[in-house]
Amino acid sequence: MFPQYGQLILKPQLCCLFFHHAVILLLLIDIKTGQSETVTPSQTIITVVGEDVILPCHLEPPSDAVSEIVEWGRPDLDPRFVHVWYEGQNHLVNQNPSYKGRTSLSTEKLKQGDLSLKLTRVKHSDNGRYRCFFPSDCFK
Repeated sequence: MFPQYGQLILKPQLCCLFFHHAVILLLLIDIKTGQSETVTPSQTIITVVGEDVILPCHLEPPSDAVSEIVEWGRPDLDPRFVHVWYEGQNHLVNQNPSYKGRTSLSTEKLKQGDLSLKLTRVKHSDNGRYRCFFPSDCFK
């Protein structure tokens, strides 16, 4: 599977429009992959620093991903892992420290092929390029 990328961009000139709070934009790009593909809709997500945001990603066709591997990451970070789901549970040992306690995947939604990441308490440092990766049969 090919990774899904999105770009989180801080637009400081828009701050005054939101009561002097910074605005964060996430541009998500739809990338087609093999037989089971991860899909990220082409859209811009706007949120205010301190708020929560959902970074969308899902399987097409929908399939149960609870016992699979789902990786959310930022290639510009070290470590690059924002959130990793591994065979039925969170695997956050190598998670980037700036995301500790702020990310989650829904088990119920994973059963329906929804790999969307919830990022809470958005910070300025959350600017960057995000990747949704579902290796599927690559490791079987």
